[in-house]
Amino acid sequence: MTPESLKAWRSRRVWSQANAARQLGLSANGYSAYETGKRPIPRHVEFACMAIEQGLVPLNAKTPR
Repeated sequence: MTPESLKAWRSRRVWSQANAARQLGLSANGYSAYETGKRPIPRHVEFACMAIEQGLVPLNAKTPR
């Protein structure tokens, strides 16, 4: 995942950087560093973006039955 594709992922959701960071369990500063290319994007962040893209929820999330 590139910084550009991370920004495009966030933009498709119409999320701020702060909200995207919250959804991914990251600090706002950490997320910003990934999106600006100051730090490489870890694979687990890429996988989390893909999971959100597919509508997946964490295993421990309470879901309606």
